[in-house]
Amino acid sequence: MKTATIPSVRVEPAFRAEVEAVLGDTESLSEFVETAVQESVRRRRNQAEFIARGMASLEAAKVADDYVDADIVLRRLEYKLGAAIAAKAAKAGKPKGKK
Repeated sequence: MKTATIPSVRVEPAFRAEVEAVLGDTESLSEFVETAVQESVRRRRNQAEFIARGMASLEAAKVADDYVDADIVLRRLEYKLGAAIAAKAAKAGKPKGKK
């Protein structure tokens, strides 16, 4: 299979020096750029799949009428946070070593 090239990118000399400074001992600038592009493509693909799964889940929940409104979830989380803060404050107020 014939290979293709990725267009070159113009950058400031200081940025190129910064990139070259982090290259591995046997790593070339081209290898670094190829790896960075591959990772970026993988991350964007994963992100798109994550969003698609979330949207499908939302639609399924709506169809099944099996979901909880965000306001209710937030209220429950605020209650749990308040309880945890109160428990921590109560624990901090007790003298250590006494029952």
